[in-house]
Amino acid sequence: MLYYLFDYLEKQYQLPGASLFQFTTFRAAMAILFSLLIATAYGKRIIVFLQKKQIGESIRDLGLEGQKQKAGTPTMGGLIIIMATLIPVLLFAKLDNIYILLLIVTTIWMGLIGFADDYIKVFKKNKQGLKGRFKIMGQIVLGLAVGATLYFHPEVTMKEDGGTEITQKYEGEKVELLEIKSTRTTVPLMKNNELDYAEFIGWAGENAKNYAWLIFIPIVILIVTAVSNGANLTDGIDGLAAGTSAIIVFTLGIFAFVSGNVIFSDYLDVMYIPNSGELIVFITAFVGALVGFLWYNAYPAQVFMGDTGSLTIGGIIAVIALIIRKELLIPVLCGIFFAESLSVIFQVGYFKYTRKKFGEGKRIFLMSPLHHHYQVKGYHESKIVTRFWIIGILLAIITIVTLKVR
Repeated sequence: MLYYLFDYLEKQYQLPGASLFQFTTFRAAMAILFSLLIATAYGKRIIVFLQKKQIGESIRDLGLEGQKQKAGTPTMGGLIIIMATLIPVLLFAKLDNIYILLLIVTTIWMGLIGFADDYIKVFKKNKQGLKGRFKIMGQIVLGLAVGATLYFHPEVTMKEDGGTEITQKYEGEKVELLEIKSTRTTVPLMKNNELDYAEFIGWAGENAKNYAWLIFIPIVILIVTAVSNGANLTDGIDGLAAGTSAIIVFTLGIFAFVSGNVIFSDYLDVMYIPNSGELIVFITAFVGALVGFLWYNAYPAQVFMGDTGSLTIGGIIAVIALIIRKELLIPVLCGIFFAESLSVIFQVGYFKYTRKKFGEGKRIFLMSPLHHHYQVKGYHESKIVTRFWIIGILLAIITIVTLKVR
């Protein structure tokens, strides 16, 4: 909103300093400052409110050290992340940008699903929360909406190869763009670093590529569902999900900055996506919200994010990756989420298999998700979190490097 206000003041009254709001970098800097202030300053008030309403976490007895002491810790702290993200975005972003609108809808939608789950757990005293099929249904609806928007919306375009001509001085007014609709995405370790989803259906004839949405939209649904559930499983010990997510989102911010800048994308030979540079405002606000939330969520946690936060975080990460066409890098960049999800899948699958074959279920890990395995082994949760963060940083670096390894 402030962008439009200061744009009007500059045009009508030549107000000094108003032109600063034309720069994405300035608005991004303001967004992260505001989100940090909101998360830290108002986060405490939200925690106190949750305590007064007795919205505390119901802890299952898993026999883990320090677990009982966490009983009653306020949950639904994801509201802090959502509020600290949306307020700066509404203030500083261009609200007519399709990508910003898509992320706002994602934040609200996933936040509502997570809130419903936490509400049932806390107020209905049902530890299972929202039934799994309703969660999946909500994620599928979001994936369907995101996929359809990215495929059909006229403002979702990218640069065609050879469609950009940049002078040696990189003067913006001399840049010519040829924007096209495309289902191309980034693939690491390949020669041209790109893959077109339409190729999967191209065998049926040239006109068949017009129906590439039959491939694209299900892939989007799968990614949104997988990443949001992965983030949800990672939220098991103090600071793990928030810190890991901050690293992932910061890395996606680098990709968004390069992909949304015609000069840097051309220089680095990275896919240029028009209008995606505005994502930086949302991403910086989101990073600030996550870091600000860590102020209260780091060990020993004063608040838990609950599904209100974890499902929202996963949904946002998935949609950002899809927008900037880096979704196939998710298994590496979101390697922590991936490992946590696989540990549960393998644990459950192996237990059922051995129980059916031998009459007694056996386990691969001492406990799943993976972070609980290390807790049972005797590692303190703060050490587990720190080491997972370090691994997350290494995965982020590898993700960036893979873009240039072909």
